[in-house]
Amino acid sequence: MIAEIITIGDEILIGQIVDTNSAFLGKELNKIGVDVHQITSIRDDKQHILDAMQEASNRADIVIMTGGLGPTKDDITKHTICEYFEDSLIRNDEVLLHIEKLFADYIKVPITETNRMQALVPKSAIVLTNNFGTAPGMWLEKNDTVFISMPGVPFEMKKLVEDQVLPRLRKKFDRPFILHKTVLTYGLGESILANRIEDWENSLPAFIKLAYLPNLGSVRLRLSARGTDKYVLENTIEKKLAELHKVIGDHIVGYEDDETLEVKIGKLLVEKNQTLALAESCTGGKISELITLNQGASAYFNGGLVAYSTQSKIDVLGVEPDVIQKHSVTSNEVAEAMALSAKQKFASGYAISTTGNAGPEKGEGDAEIGTVFISIATPHKVFSEKFVFSKNRQRTIARAVHKSFELLFKELNS
Repeated sequence: MIAEIITIGDEILIGQIVDTNSAFLGKELNKIGVDVHQITSIRDDKQHILDAMQEASNRADIVIMTGGLGPTKDDITKHTICEYFEDSLIRNDEVLLHIEKLFADYIKVPITETNRMQALVPKSAIVLTNNFGTAPGMWLEKNDTVFISMPGVPFEMKKLVEDQVLPRLRKKFDRPFILHKTVLTYGLGESILANRIEDWENSLPAFIKLAYLPNLGSVRLRLSARGTDKYVLENTIEKKLAELHKVIGDHIVGYEDDETLEVKIGKLLVEKNQTLALAESCTGGKISELITLNQGASAYFNGGLVAYSTQSKIDVLGVEPDVIQKHSVTSNEVAEAMALSAKQKFASGYAISTTGNAGPEKGEGDAEIGTVFISIATPHKVFSEKFVFSKNRQRTIARAVHKSFELLFKELNS
């Protein structure tokens, strides 16, 4: 079962917005056994839309389109769909009532004729009710190809997919089972990891494919299995994962569909009845941001400080000037002093600190660009490590954040 995705909007092509819709659609379609073979982004142009629809119909069983369904003049998708299907627009009374109710209940401004025109849909379309917006989704069929058109607003599109599109696709098409399991590894580069697991990878059956997905400080291993017997797929993947743990178990921290590393850290802290504090310098609050994105972080995260300048490390964290003068502000000794201070100030069992030189200029410390010192304070000890990451500022910061989580996770599991 093959699908193509067409995203419509000049704003995507000029980089004004990022196309997150396609990523969501690809993931959800794959879950139900539908392969996405192509994603195309096109302008709000009639001929461009017509050409894209025709080309996609020659290759795919399902064509999903997002965007171009708003009330403004540049939203021409609905009219172009009518031309493609040699159809005409008719007013759908249920859609009109829905639009009028949205305006009455939430929008609180007079409804215009332009808004009412959104109740016009192709005569042959099955209407997909958009409970969170005024533009309805549409389901049409031509020459054994299903065309689905939805608004481009992400939260509107997602609800349409979850509530109406996926159930209809499941009912209409027989699909194979496609299973994915993504292993999260930390601490090994891609080439070293590939060497470590070469024999295991060669033992995978033909219906399981392995992909390496490197990221800053980590590598994801995605196992993809396809077949008609879900039980066989699940059991074979679990067997191969058990074998993988015997080879690199010390570098596996979980699974992508499971939880992020920072969530796992939070759960471990709660299990141990412990809390965490932070003293960040070169990471600039990025560690705090990732921790506090998670619901329930207040149960284990006491607080953090961004002590960026040398003076702030002295004035706020109480790092002794003599220590800085002797070892440099970017050093193991200063990192450990920062971690101990954060642990004390926030009355926490554990603390993380970072200090380093992310670039592009050398800054106040002696360390070369890309050098970061990370310290972990625990209820019983404090330790630190030196890392040399990258000459690129963003990459250095991101890798320092990931490495901080990795060090703390290992310590909590020791």
